[in-house]
Amino acid sequence: MECFDVRGTTLFVKLPPEIDHHNAEELRKEADRLLKKRLIRRMVFDFEKTVFMDSSGIGMIMGRYKIMRFMGGDVTAVHVNDRMRRILKMSGICKLIDICDEAPGAQDTELSGSRGR
Repeated sequence: MECFDVRGTTLFVKLPPEIDHHNAEELRKEADRLLKKRLIRRMVFDFEKTVFMDSSGIGMIMGRYKIMRFMGGDVTAVHVNDRMRRILKMSGICKLIDICDEAPGAQDTELSGSRGR
């Protein structure tokens, strides 16, 4: 998939406009493949173009969060519009991952995000 980019130990996932059962499964498979193949310490989900996400998208993000926490890493969401922010808040994901306005740079630096905004 073209929506994945690994820079250093960070995996950037550019999410599609709609995250439903079909593409959530594709995203999960490719993210898991990259997590097994590369030394990833941070996963960044970019919601810039996303306008719809159902429960399978929430499950995909939660599953990657659990894997990253087990590996000692973290997960961040960036470019989250109001609609997606409400979904992340209702699902409880915003209590677990950082939500930032801007994507972190290619270098591994500390993120200054806020949880639960």
